Amino acid sequence: MPDKKNEEWQDWLEGIRAIAPLLPAALPFGMMAGLAAAKVDFDALLGIGQSAIIFAGASQIAMSQLIGEKALPAMAVLTVLLINLRFAMYSASLSLHLRGLSGTKKSLVAYLLTDQAYALALARFTLHPDWSLDRKFRFYLGTAITLWIVWMASTALGYYLGAGLPPSWGLEFGVPITFIALMVPGLRDSATVAAACVGGVMAVIAAPLPNNLGLFLAALCGIAAGYAWESIMLAPQEGDDT
Repeated sequence: MPDKKNEEWQDWLEGIRAIAPLLPAALPFGMMAGLAAAKVDFDALLGIGQSAIIFAGASQIAMSQLIGEKALPAMAVLTVLLINLRFAMYSASLSLHLRGLSGTKKSLVAYLLTDQAYALALARFTLHPDWSLDRKFRFYLGTAITLWIVWMASTALGYYLGAGLPPSWGLEFGVPITFIALMVPGLRDSATVAAACVGGVMAVIAAPLPNNLGLFLAALCGIAAGYAWESIMLAPQEGDDT
């Protein structure tokens, strides 16, 4: 009879092996999140600790930048929530596979949820519908906890490297470059292009607004534009019999 403990460990290892190819990409992104915190003079506890609380790269960078620019705290929180809205959809999708977990385990799954962990878990759960609930949970933790450890380490590395660099280096350009790198791969259709164009134009127009309200307004306009464009494209054309 196979050793049960060994089988459980194999489930963890399978999750670790699945996430391993994605870790090199997470390392520089985590360093940029730490660098962004260092450049706005967060202390080490706050600069690194936000990785454990927020655990979402784009949101961490946005939060650091907004607080550094003296934005209203409510505006910073709303921006982070807006960026992270996709996780609500991820959660609804994963719930179909992880229904039956205890409340504590569900909370752990939710806390560790990332784009990478979601994509890998969903693909593996769909490929192996016969997996038990416990096996799915162990695989998920193997991917998610491994990424969490790498993210925390890379954020700390970026923070201490950034804190030691002279201001004359002008590394503030790294934040917008990071967001551009995140955005471009997501421009997969006309709706996302419309959202990006409208959001970008509005960000420039609304830049003079106080308390960084322009950023939040630009995000809302971009979302609205993408939704409107998609609705128009999907609407039945005149004369269409379907």
